[in-house]
Amino acid sequence: MRGRLERRRWRADPDLYAPARYRRPCDYEVFIPDPIAALDIELSGDLAGVVSDAESAIAALNAASRPALLPLARLLLRTEAIASSRVEGMQMDAQALARAEARYDTGITVGPEATEILANIDAMQLAVEEAAAIQELTPSHFEEIHAVLLKSAARSAGAGATRDEQNWIGGNDYNPCGADFVPPPPETLGSLLTDLCTFCSDEALPPLVQAAIAHAQFETIHPFNDGNGRTGRALVQVLLRRRGLAPDYIPPISIALAAERQQYISGLEGYRAGAVDEWIEQFAVASARAAQLARRYLDHVRGLQASWRERLRASASPPRADAVAWRLIDVLPAHPIITVPVGVTATERSKPQVNIGINQLAVAGVLTPLSDSQRNRSWEAVGLLDLLAALEEGR
Repeated sequence: MRGRLERRRWRADPDLYAPARYRRPCDYEVFIPDPIAALDIELSGDLAGVVSDAESAIAALNAASRPALLPLARLLLRTEAIASSRVEGMQMDAQALARAEARYDTGITVGPEATEILANIDAMQLAVEEAAAIQELTPSHFEEIHAVLLKSAARSAGAGATRDEQNWIGGNDYNPCGADFVPPPPETLGSLLTDLCTFCSDEALPPLVQAAIAHAQFETIHPFNDGNGRTGRALVQVLLRRRGLAPDYIPPISIALAAERQQYISGLEGYRAGAVDEWIEQFAVASARAAQLARRYLDHVRGLQASWRERLRASASPPRADAVAWRLIDVLPAHPIITVPVGVTATERSKPQVNIGINQLAVAGVLTPLSDSQRNRSWEAVGLLDLLAALEEGR
């Protein structure tokens, strides 16, 4: 076992608004994980091979990166954030979320689930762009990611703050007695998170092994009242970026984890029970699959962009080589549904230029208007959401 169980007594609360059996005192066990800062792991030959293959797949995904392909990098990051939300049971198809994102970008209120998933995209962006670039991780960086993640959630009161009370998984809503898992008590969080950060700053282990263990340890600590899973999966991407394994394109590992959600949960439970090698292998296999899916997907998107350019060249009045329409095709993968304000920001061109470019793409059949209204108009990139839906489903 990678830790110890401590038996504790839950105090009676006669004033609790709950059935009588939940107002009585009861016994429960908290799990306090072992520190990992000095963890020494020797991989077997077979496991080292699995890890090496997975890291090679991620490296191959990043091998073709260049500045012109940055919108594709954002698309993969967006996909990882959406899949991470799906692991937590937040279901929204690619088209519905893309339309919600377009409305959100123009200041229109969207539903709570869409708002929370969009916040997860922001948190993932923060994780890979800011936390990944700092010299040394500290617990405050987890709090920053968590604050962005939960900023618009219905349960946003604890956003950015580690818990000061006991939480638990499973069982009932009133006490931890009979829960499936009770994380460490709040007074242990400071030392456990500091230990985790020390581990994350060491480079003795292969990057993927480090990410697998750090993620499992974070989920075991469960430092927040809500949003632990999504924050912990953002940590994976932070480490892969910090170690240089995924400098541009992140493998959307959450797609593979969401596809086998129960196996994922069982793997984390196995880690706590001491099955560390098994967890590393499971995580490496999921990472390799995610990298292979992403690489195939990026090839399909590049092919789709080539067909868009051909349509634009074949239109009745093809634009000049420096026209914004061509630049819009470059950035469309990051914005499957685009509006004029988003186009202005993404292309760094003027509003009139973007309007002209969008109209040219619509005439060429690259963009489809989503309404006839002249206010807050948005256009869908033809064929892109179908590819995105296939990736999110692991196809």
